Amino acid sequence: MKVENYDVKKEVTDKYSLRGRVFHKIREDILSGRYKVKEELREVAIGEEMGVSRTPVREAFRQLELEGLIRIVPNKGAYVTGITVKDVRDIYMIRSLLEGLCAKWATEHISREQMEEMEENIFLSEFHASKGHTEQMAELDNRFHEIMYEACNSKMLEHALKDYHQYVLRVRKKTLSTQTRSTASNAEHRKIMEAIKSGDGELAEQLANRHMINAYENMVENGYMEHYEE
Repeated sequence: MKVENYDVKKEVTDKYSLRGRVFHKIREDILSGRYKVKEELREVAIGEEMGVSRTPVREAFRQLELEGLIRIVPNKGAYVTGITVKDVRDIYMIRSLLEGLCAKWATEHISREQMEEMEENIFLSEFHASKGHTEQMAELDNRFHEIMYEACNSKMLEHALKDYHQYVLRVRKKTLSTQTRSTASNAEHRKIMEAIKSGDGELAEQLANRHMINAYENMVENGYMEHYEE
């Protein structure tokens, strides 16, 4: 996935600017599957839908091309490239390393309030898993990772991980809809939380790393990769 010339610091600061809002909305629509691979994105139509001029849409297109989510063909238009099977594998392998680092740093910096929220998250996740509440489970799963990202005390690592988290959000919801994986994921979260709480950064790193690999292997084994282009 192309990221050259991508200014992370600028993106952090302009997240809520007009260009930032347009960029995040289009990216969300691509990653959610609203826009299909090879579909043309039309500046005028998107601008009208969002109530903005063509300028911020054009700027968002350029940023999306840097991320490898669209391809701009001169004198023709912008076309969705989306996320491929290889991209998903790359994302999970990179995430496995970064999540491990995040868990290790969170062990060193997590606050009492964050620790309490993480423990409550585990409790609620186990409750909703026992009831088969898939929507709540997906939301709680997302929040568990967000708590860890926020606790790592690195805005650069937090930003990178939140982006990777978004890239595969569509397929992650499907994987968590199965009782087997949701139960296993909750158990893995609990072990990570306990390692962080006990101050064992090395163990937390290993567990968080393995958690991502398990999630990826579950996707492959259950055929969820069919949602992505080869």
